Order: sequence, then C-alpha cells, then structure tokens
Amino acid sequence: MIGILDSGVGGLGLARVLSDTLAEHDVIFLGDTARGPFVNNSPALIKSYALEGARFLFEKGARLILIACHDISSAAATAITENFPVNLIDSVTPSIERSLKVSKFLRIGVIGTRATIESGIYEKKIKAIQPETMVYSFACPLLLPIVEEGWFKKPETNMIVKKYIQPLKIRQIDTLIAACSYYSPLCETIKRKAGKRVKVIDSTMVLADYLVEFLKNHPDFDQKLSRKGVIRFFLTDISGPIEKIAKKLFRKSLNLEQITI
Repeated sequence: MIGILDSGVGGLGLARVLSDTLAEHDVIFLGDTARGPFVNNSPALIKSYALEGARFLFEKGARLILIACHDISSAAATAITENFPVNLIDSVTPSIERSLKVSKFLRIGVIGTRATIESGIYEKKIKAIQPETMVYSFACPLLLPIVEEGWFKKPETNMIVKKYIQPLKIRQIDTLIAACSYYSPLCETIKRKAGKRVKVIDSTMVLADYLVEFLKNHPDFDQKLSRKGVIRFFLTDISGPIEKIAKKLFRKSLNLEQITI
C-alpha cells in the first residue's frame, strides 16, 4: 500500500493525481488537520507529530510513504526512515532534481512556508549536489490561507503572488520551486507572475512523476504493493471548512474518516 503523510489537506492534490496515474494501487492518506498545517511549529515538534503519523500509516499497511508536506520532509524524513522499515519519498528531493535539470544558469528560487524556508533544506541539498548554484528563498505565509479559502483566481491573489515573487525575479532566477503542496492550485498564477523566462516547479506534480518512475525502476517492490484500487482518507479533525477545501483540492466529494493518532 502507498501512504501519503501530510500536515493538512494540501497533499490531496497529490492523492488526486495518483488516483489517475496509479488507479490500481491502494492508497491511504493521512492529514494531521487537528495540529497542522505545521507552518509555525518547531522542527522538534514537527518531527514528533510526523513520527506519530508515519506509525499510523505503517500500522495500516503502508510500505511506501510519500511525504506530501515540505515541513515534514525538512524536519522528519530521516527520523521516519530510522524508525520504520518503509521506502520513503520526501517532497524535497524530486523538486531539487527537477530544478537542477531544467535550470540553465543555476539561479533557483524557492517559495514555501516559514518552517520550510527557515530550515534551509533547499539551499543545503542543492549546494551539496551543485555547489555553484545560487539559491534564493522567500517565505510566503499568506499563500496557504488563500488556498484554504479557495481564492485561486481572485485579483487579491494575483497581487499577493506578484508581491512574493518580485524579490526573486530581481535576483534573476531562471527556475522557481513552489515548495508547498498547497501551492499547486496557484501554480498557473505563479507561472504568469514569474514570467516566461522562469521555469516553475510544481512540487506536487513532480513528486507524482518521481513515484511513477521509482515504481518503474523497482518492479519487484511494485509487485508487492496491494492493488485493489482502494483509496482512503484519514484526518485527525474534520470540520465544514476542512471538508470544503478537501473537495476543492481533490475536485470531488470524499469519504473523510476522522481518527486519533
């Protein structure tokens, strides 16, 4: 079974893509909506919450876990692999690999939550692979609540996106990583505001592509994954607003199950 670990419901966009591209595979999604998103939590607290979430997925039968949340990827990916015998794909590595592949001048911008940007994980990992790369990061705290409100095409959203991206454009970036699963619905707006010369990396789509390629390259492991076409959605808290944004991100009604971890 494939597990998706998230701190909220932004990863439902990833679940939607997988429901199309890997329709036969069983998928289990966990969003820690009672405590997340983890945008303002410390790395230690994020790791603690993430380990509880990973344990839930593992006990439900997940043997491949995708971390949809960049905050979890930066704070807890190593701890999860140390504590559970699972294959793990974080949300940071695929975006880094894609950005280095498409960047012509190695001038890469990153937008994300405060927790992701303050972790410095993109700068560290990119420079470890390609030391001469210039990496410019910018926290965009208003984008997540904008998505939660469903303001995908509001004039105010256009202005805020432009405001956030402008400091990176001044740095003459040629590639921009949208380093948050919640940003996927805004990627068309981000592309317009970034300009034609900037390649925008939608981390959700890149993570889905990375998984498909991983399974193709590991057919023996892939054959061990259950295939009944079942997808289940677990949240640690369910409310009207959460149900509303979940429906918008998955693009249809969902059977959400509330659990305690």
